[in-house]
Amino acid sequence: MTDTAADRHGQETRWRAFAEGVLGAGSKTQTDGTAGSSRWIVCQRIDDPDIERARAQIADDLANGATGLALVFDGAPNAFGYGLPGTAEALEQVLEGVPLDRIYLRIDVHPASRAMADWLVTLLNRGKINPRRLNLSFGIDPAATFAGTGRLRMSIEALQASMPQSLAHFFAMDVPGVLLEADGRILHNAGASEAQELGAMLASAAGHLRLFQEARQALVYAAPHIGFAVGVDDDVARSAAKIKALRVLWTRLQDNFMIPPAAATIHAETSMRIVGQDDLTANVARNAAACSGAIAGGADSISVLPHTIGHGLPEGSARRVARDVQLLLMQEDTAAPGEINALTNSLAEQGWAEFQRIEQEGGILPSLKAGHIQARVKAYAEKRLQGHAEDRATAPGAAIAVPTLPAERHPAPTDGVVFCEALYPLRPDHRAAWP
Repeated sequence: MTDTAADRHGQETRWRAFAEGVLGAGSKTQTDGTAGSSRWIVCQRIDDPDIERARAQIADDLANGATGLALVFDGAPNAFGYGLPGTAEALEQVLEGVPLDRIYLRIDVHPASRAMADWLVTLLNRGKINPRRLNLSFGIDPAATFAGTGRLRMSIEALQASMPQSLAHFFAMDVPGVLLEADGRILHNAGASEAQELGAMLASAAGHLRLFQEARQALVYAAPHIGFAVGVDDDVARSAAKIKALRVLWTRLQDNFMIPPAAATIHAETSMRIVGQDDLTANVARNAAACSGAIAGGADSISVLPHTIGHGLPEGSARRVARDVQLLLMQEDTAAPGEINALTNSLAEQGWAEFQRIEQEGGILPSLKAGHIQARVKAYAEKRLQGHAEDRATAPGAAIAVPTLPAERHPAPTDGVVFCEALYPLRPDHRAAWP
């Protein structure tokens, strides 16, 4: 525990009051509609299978304070059964008219990330956009896809053999931004500890560096093309410390590869684990606390899950609340808690130990294939369940009517060549969120 019971109660009271203020503002929150000189990117998730609705959401978000977009495609572990159609045509349609040279654009990890990157580059070339003015993340992370879906479309050996050629192709095009990502959100949402999430991200990043070596790219130039995605929950101190520990660990890993350290590019997304079905105000409060932790930790970009996502595909008002949580937090004190330094150091050491454990198991992909990582995550997740047993017993059980968008929820992908046990998100009621 990082707080006393009194401290925890005080924080819960504060965030619930904040949530009531956001919800009470209706469709027009008391902001000036811009992100101003924010020290982080307000990144809105675009995950609606209906392209026209998705385009309308993009227009509304960019006109009212969002400075980044996260495209979440069908089959992505964090699409939770929804997502944009995973086609080149859908990518072109959803980005039509979007000022790509003035915003941050990320593609979240999904099974077709590699093909999607090619499609995006083709689209950018066709639009004759100056690459130096772009801020992109291509979201390629085979380990996250493997952990989140339980399958890869080629063998680990074939994947590792083909990736260097793909990387060389991208470098030849001089595409800027994050090419490969180390995504810890899948483990986080499945109930992993902070150390387990950190260790897995570091193992993915180490694997990426080795791929760059295989592509005969100078690591000093390749390292800035590696980024990170983390999950953040409503423990503000631990969320902030985890992000700070990740920066420490990334520097340490680069030292091990004997390259001058490049700064970590970190995207944070609020946790699916903290979004329940019974108390929507509590969901907003938890999201606000999680977002505050990401801010205090120094995340470069942040996405907030809509507070109704546990009920289905969120509609416009829930998406506006997700955006406005960030805009309103710009007016709040989001300094890191006082105990952050000691906690950061502790998490860094624990994360490094988990990284070494994964390396001893052959690396991130072999460890997942053998089920080692999943076994440790499930064991820690069970401790979380036991710790919340009393909350489960006293939680309200009455169903509430929540407006959502009409959309068919897709099952998890079933195609693949190599398989492992998939890690699926949990909610506060401890039911699997997907599939």
